[in-house]
Amino acid sequence: MRQDPFDGQAYGGQQPQRRGIGISPRLLILVLFAGYAAYYWFSNRSTDPYTGETVTIDKNISPEDEKALGLQAYQEILQQEQPVDPNSQISKQVREITQRLIAKIPQVEDALAAEHGMQAPHIEKSFDWDVNVLQSDQVNAFCLPGGKIAVYTGLVPVAQNADAMSIVLGHEISHALLRHGAQRMTQQKLEQVGQMAGAMSGMSQQSMQAVMAVYGYGHSLPYARKQETQADEMGLMLAAAACFNPQEAIPLWERMDSQGGGQAPPEFASDHPSAGTRIQDLQRLMPKAMEYRQKFCGASAQ
Repeated sequence: MRQDPFDGQAYGGQQPQRRGIGISPRLLILVLFAGYAAYYWFSNRSTDPYTGETVTIDKNISPEDEKALGLQAYQEILQQEQPVDPNSQISKQVREITQRLIAKIPQVEDALAAEHGMQAPHIEKSFDWDVNVLQSDQVNAFCLPGGKIAVYTGLVPVAQNADAMSIVLGHEISHALLRHGAQRMTQQKLEQVGQMAGAMSGMSQQSMQAVMAVYGYGHSLPYARKQETQADEMGLMLAAAACFNPQEAIPLWERMDSQGGGQAPPEFASDHPSAGTRIQDLQRLMPKAMEYRQKFCGASAQ
């Protein structure tokens, strides 16, 4: 039997108390998850060639993966919504506008990437473009990854003309070109990691909601607003290069603002910039857009 070298005598006959530095299981779980989240975040960072911004896109999400998801979502939407007759006047007009924008994508991408000393990846080369007009009062449009586009009939009276419609479509197409869908999927994975960490550490539902609210206002919503601003800029350049009048973007957003009837949430609580912020940004970009129109539209811009 091993003998105690102190024999209990130095402590008045009592065994010495042994104290260690312990980490609570809850804190350990949070630290481990935080470490994984940080690794995931930094290992998937890259520079977007069109904006010069550092973005996070999961390297396991390829443009082909996005394209497949976009096609699946598009097919589901077409089953739920009512497409307008493709031979109708509005369908033909929207297709013509879209085709003009698509034709200018390579030139605009190369020009934007060159501004940051980079080369455009041209993921649009693999896109299977398709556009439908959907019967709905929604004042909306979208372009899914892979080039699946839809315009709701509710947007038509607000756009009023082909130039304004090109601004909207250019914006939506830019979301796909900028891979904003993959960025959002990556953000969602990080959010899921955070929720798992909270649940496994025993965090209360109330505390979890408070943390997610802080994350939303502090990161998620500003990130979404930045994506909208990026799509605004690229879309404006696309419309200008395709010989549309980029100056129609200002009255468009004035009409969009009045359409909402002043019911829009404050900008800090929204995933979209306010109409006022958008108009200011578009006014700032207008000289550049007119340069793109002169450069890529040529004599037709006169």
